[in-house]
Amino acid sequence: MQPLEMQGVATKLSINLKINKVDTLSYKTISVNKETAGKQWLIIDAKDQVLGRLASRVALILRGKNKPCFTPNADCGDNVIIINADKVKLTGNKLTDKVYTRHTGYPGGQRTTTPEKLFAKKPTAVVQNAVKGMLPKNRLGSAIFGNLYVYAGEQHPHEAQKPKTINLNEI
Repeated sequence: MQPLEMQGVATKLSINLKINKVDTLSYKTISVNKETAGKQWLIIDAKDQVLGRLASRVALILRGKNKPCFTPNADCGDNVIIINADKVKLTGNKLTDKVYTRHTGYPGGQRTTTPEKLFAKKPTAVVQNAVKGMLPKNRLGSAIFGNLYVYAGEQHPHEAQKPKTINLNEI
């Protein structure tokens, strides 16, 4: 008697499978590209923010990972304006102990500097280096880095874009 019951179950399953077959062409994954991303302009105040925490959140916004339409191979993040970059905090002794190393390309051309010296020379470079280090190391990362605008003071020339001010602690 079991083979008959099993045969009936198999018949019902095959009927259900035929009924529930879906047209796979109508269900396509929609990928966002640079034109359809819906980019916004955001202002972030870096005053009294810890450098690494600020940089990681800014990199997340630049990349677009905070959006539901995130596409890993496209520039779908927002444009970010960071003001007061000269008032960012470094914890511990990083201001004097951290070392930025670069190379000129010539033999014996390794150069080092500290955040303290970099703040004196170019205050925005510390924030730019931190954010750039948290982005992908490829052409897409370079394109995304172009959406970052860092300024040492309160003033910025992007009022025409009507940027929204956001608080990083609420992200």
